[in-house]
This record gives sequence, structure tokens and C-alpha cells, in this order.
Amino acid sequence: MGKIIFYEDRDFGGQHYECMSDCNDLHSMFDRCRSIRVESGMFMIYDRPGFMGTQYYMKRGEYSDYMGTAGMNDCVRSCRMIPMHSGDYKMRLYEHFDMGGQMMELTDNCPNLMDRFHKSNFNSCNVMDGHWLMHEQANYKGRHYYLRPGQYKSFNEWSGSNSRIGSIRRLMDL
Repeated sequence: MGKIIFYEDRDFGGQHYECMSDCNDLHSMFDRCRSIRVESGMFMIYDRPGFMGTQYYMKRGEYSDYMGTAGMNDCVRSCRMIPMHSGDYKMRLYEHFDMGGQMMELTDNCPNLMDRFHKSNFNSCNVMDGHWLMHEQANYKGRHYYLRPGQYKSFNEWSGSNSRIGSIRRLMDL
């Protein structure tokens, strides 16, 4: 079970809203968000309703001025709890759309896809086990995209603006 608390002001001040599951539209709960506390679990927060827009990964911890830390504006419009996963992690990356072309398989973190596979453009993937975070740059930097189990026939389905991926890591609540 996860729990995230959104605060209207920095340093956990002002009105707050607690969330323990997915919330498709947070706009009716608060107008702005300037600090966040994740008491347990992991969450993805989004700057648009319906789990759309820019994504931000939030793990257990306190973000007293998360806008300055994450570079995000004060619009938090939806959040998704990342479920705990016990077991194996497995993902297949494909060179072409619709799971076509050369396939590469991951079962662990990969800080640099170019070094490992001599490729950085992937157009589709199949997440078979576990929850993953893709990063546009190597060493887990740049914009990131949350992937849960399922088939992603195009990079557009994971909200990517292009097919370049630099690194991928498993989402594990340590």
C-alpha cells in the first residue's frame, strides 16, 4: 500500500490532500502543489489529468520544494501508484514498430543501452514482468517514462516524444 501527500505550499504547508491509489483528476482536490511527501510506496505524478503529460517519478521521501528539485511546475493533475512487484523482471525492446526487427531482452537495470546493445532507438517494447522506468539519456537522466506490464507497439504509447532511449531501470521499492 502506498501513500502520497500533496501540499499547496512549500515545506509541507497549507492545505493538503492524501492519496493511496490512482487518481485520474486531482484538480478538484487542490489548485497547486508545491511540496510532496511520499510516506510509502512509489508513484508517478503527471501534469495533466488522465495520467497524461510530463511524468515524474516519486519514491519514498520528502520533497519540501519539489518544483525546484524536479523542475516541474505546480500543476499536479493526476497520479498513479506503482504496485509492488515481487518476482522476475523482463522486458523486450524492439528495433521497429509492432514488435518488429531486432529484439533485445532486459532482466535487470541498464544504465547505458548504447554500450550494451549498440543501439539507442527503440520503437516498441513488451514488458512481460515488473514495472520499469525508461530514461531518454544514459545513467538514468533526462525525461523518463513509466512502463507497466503490457505491449507498447509504438514509442508514442509510453508517451515518448522520440524513440531514443538511453537507460532503463526496474522500479523496486527498496
